[in-house]
Amino acid sequence: MKADAGEARVRVLVVDDDLVIRKGLISLLHGDGRAMVVGEAGDRLRALELAQLQAPDVVLLDLGLPLFEGLHVLAELSRTCKVLVLAGRDVAFDVDQALRVGATGYLVHRQFNAAELITAVMATAQGRAHLSPGAITALAAKLRSARPLRAGAPRSGRVGELSRRELEIMDHIARGRSNPEIAKTLFLSEKTVKNHVNRIYAKLQVRSRAAAVALWLGAEVDSG
Repeated sequence: MKADAGEARVRVLVVDDDLVIRKGLISLLHGDGRAMVVGEAGDRLRALELAQLQAPDVVLLDLGLPLFEGLHVLAELSRTCKVLVLAGRDVAFDVDQALRVGATGYLVHRQFNAAELITAVMATAQGRAHLSPGAITALAAKLRSARPLRAGAPRSGRVGELSRRELEIMDHIARGRSNPEIAKTLFLSEKTVKNHVNRIYAKLQVRSRAAAVALWLGAEVDSG
């Protein structure tokens, strides 16, 4: 999908210490047309300098920067920019830490293609969380082990607009269950579950299961 004539493109700063990966990401972003790369950096200091100079809408940040700088630069960048993290793994601790430090989204290498990268960048620019499926699964498992999710539990923001049945279905979605599995568990038809899911998306103002779960988890995990 290309940007319409006259439509402002999302300004992106790409930060990755691997030149090959960095250039690959830039190529993917340029190929879509809705994003405009305003700078690239391979280290923390250059990233912070360009963020101040270019004021990007989104910083695409690889957490694998050397000397464990990833989380430090994430914390600094997230004070003034929306940050979409790229990481090499989907361990719950890593995802949790990134969200707590200030990441808006979290993509895992080899778990996304060009289309999803663009979708994630656009969502991040709008302040909407976007997580790779593996990251969502890891966080959901962490929450389940910490304390059970309960349908109808007090929630804040848009999640609080869901009905009791929608909260119940959202709980199952967060556990990684498909519509047919939810229908069987709740003794509903698949069509009824699908209708509920569509209403959930509308109320949460999201377009995907991943984004819905990310917002749901955001009620439990402080993402800044």
